[in-house]
Amino acid sequence: MALAYARALLKISGEALGGDKGFGLDFHVVEAFAEEVKAVHRLGVHLALVVGGGNIIRGTAASREGLDRVSADYMGMLGTVINALALQDVLEKIGVDTRVMTAIRMESVAEPYIRRRAIRHLEKGRMIIFAAGTGNPFFSTDTAGVLRALEIEAQVILKATNVDGVYTGDPRTDATATFIPELTYQEAIVKNYAVMDANAFGLCKANQLPIVVFNINQPGAIKRVLQGERVGTMVR
Repeated sequence: MALAYARALLKISGEALGGDKGFGLDFHVVEAFAEEVKAVHRLGVHLALVVGGGNIIRGTAASREGLDRVSADYMGMLGTVINALALQDVLEKIGVDTRVMTAIRMESVAEPYIRRRAIRHLEKGRMIIFAAGTGNPFFSTDTAGVLRALEIEAQVILKATNVDGVYTGDPRTDATATFIPELTYQEAIVKNYAVMDANAFGLCKANQLPIVVFNINQPGAIKRVLQGERVGTMVR
């Protein structure tokens, strides 16, 4: 089947890698996710990942507990590097050539992010995991994901969640929450749907970069989205 998107960026939260615990790393979950990504990679898609660090530490939450906000955000960035290295190890063990690129220089463990090098990795069939966010405090990994997607000229952002897409409320706690199959960037921003932060939505809107919000726990969901099937919620 022909691909609807030849180059994509997948954003996955750190909590998703923590499994039911929501913290630390659940390697059964990481391995299952790696197999999903491998199936997509076999299609020839140029795929990049941005992973969060909320399963280790979340900068905003740490700052509310009394840590300096800038220090807390840098700690969160380091959490994303831990997750990226774990994903890289699991992916390479199942035969997916992977590179971790960080916004904070740490050459002993990963490559520094250089746009032209990142694009060359994709052209050579390597998967990239972008870590350490934007390298700056006060910016979320959602914003980092959109920024990297624009820089590598991705055609879509895949936002992996634990629900089937965007709802009018939290379907896990609100029985009246209804599913929204499609919405505009403006609706997402004005109605404050908690999918991405306003900075990330604003960047997508300014550059007309579509977002697909879907359930990462559905087997084959990433592959189906990239092949053009309607899965989850489309934001454009």
